[in-house]
Amino acid sequence: MSKIEEDLADSIKRINFRFVNQEIKMECIKNYDGFSLLDERIGPFEKGKEYKLKLFKGITLIEKGVLQITTEEKCDNTIVQRHAIAERDNQKLVRQESLFFLNKIKEFKKFLKMDIKKGLRPPLDINKYDSYIMSILDHRLVKLLKLTNTELSLDDERRLTYSEQALFDKISQLIIIWRKFYLN
Repeated sequence: MSKIEEDLADSIKRINFRFVNQEIKMECIKNYDGFSLLDERIGPFEKGKEYKLKLFKGITLIEKGVLQITTEEKCDNTIVQRHAIAERDNQKLVRQESLFFLNKIKEFKKFLKMDIKKGLRPPLDINKYDSYIMSILDHRLVKLLKLTNTELSLDDERRLTYSEQALFDKISQLIIIWRKFYLN
């Protein structure tokens, strides 16, 4: 792997690390006393209440059935489909609600898989989710490639997510690595 490829891979991994360290709103669905980890107390949690936790801390509690992502934070196949259609129907990059948008759809795929495993959603939903992610990535990549032939305006720059900003700096050589990262 060339130095440029390693730099981009490291950059998008760091961006993803920053995302999983973001606080996410979660709702408690089962009372839980909590636990201590490395001198930090996590919990207690009371059923029906909302909490803001860093995503990486909440994942285990979601897996245990203690917490769930709130409706406003949710990112399932229906929401990803909406974004895919918006991206397809607009000639310019669609400005996302978060500069971590691509990281969110990548990481929230875990929750969809959990729901499928628990029988809460049909297995077909994961195929739809993957299809919508590919559509978003492909449409944004085409638009990003078009931008490389022009002077990047401030408005265009604001439409880029964090990972797209990293990609834009090295786009000609690194599209394959970037795409693979988000599809895996």
